[in-house]
Amino acid sequence: MQKNTLLLALGLLSMTATTHLHAQAVTGATTAAGTAAPVLPLYTGSIPDSKPSQVQETSETSGDRITVANVVQPTLTVFVPGRDKANGTSVIICPGGGYSRLAMGHEGYDVARRLNELGVTAFVLKYRLPNDRSQPDKSIAPLLDAQQALRMVRQLAPKYNLNPERIGLMGFSAGGHLAATAGTHFAQPVGDNPGPASVRPAFLVLLYPVISFSDSLKHTGSRENLLGTAASPDQVRRYSNELQVTAQTPPTFLVHAEDDNVVPVQNSLVFYQALNHHKVPAEMHLYPKGGHGFGMNNPTTKDKWMDRLQNWLDANGWLTK
Repeated sequence: MQKNTLLLALGLLSMTATTHLHAQAVTGATTAAGTAAPVLPLYTGSIPDSKPSQVQETSETSGDRITVANVVQPTLTVFVPGRDKANGTSVIICPGGGYSRLAMGHEGYDVARRLNELGVTAFVLKYRLPNDRSQPDKSIAPLLDAQQALRMVRQLAPKYNLNPERIGLMGFSAGGHLAATAGTHFAQPVGDNPGPASVRPAFLVLLYPVISFSDSLKHTGSRENLLGTAASPDQVRRYSNELQVTAQTPPTFLVHAEDDNVVPVQNSLVFYQALNHHKVPAEMHLYPKGGHGFGMNNPTTKDKWMDRLQNWLDANGWLTK
């Protein structure tokens, strides 16, 4: 009995040590070549829509899943393709997590490395999550960061040999809501001094996205985390992105599983219908099964949506050097 207890204690100690090591490792991501991916602060100087607080960023690793919460200092992690592959297109990736955390691994770093294989430069956005303790207006903090990321990548275009007219925005789940919001609200940037730089992405890639905050389609956690539990009808309408589509909304690529019981597939359907109504080019891929949060690999099918995305990007000229 004492031997078993000792073995159990040693096992728990080993698990604790492993978890601690993983927790330290999430602070840095590696490229496909095994080198550290550069991490750039999103803002120089003061961060807009922020206030002093005791909020501290936390991170966890479980297998290949890396989760970050309580983001205070937003960043961009840069993944650059080899010179022989680079084509000048870039994509900013917004991981999901219900506006309460960020799935930085399978909806961020892993996707960035795959985009590098296509010659696309990828920037994983660690955006601030809505938090009344650290933000005067939590409803605009994520969008502020997404729009700033678009400005920043345009500024970095000469350094990374990017085409400033070929900057796309990709989002998963609630990160898809953020990307769709950025793709439909660019005409009136948020913040006190947005400046003249364009914050319109060239294209959108939305994976099992939260689109609507309507009562019938909403993901409750995402809506309440962003807008609170007593959102006004105007706020609900403003952040229901199927209602904000215009002819100027960027071309969009959508992926969803029909059995998604977290974010109903109707979110993608209504966004596609709005795009079609306004004659915005769009492509949508629906899987019968797959659930929610599968990242690049839907375990119910041999089909890879990333291959479909490659075809779409190529057909639109975004993979041309």
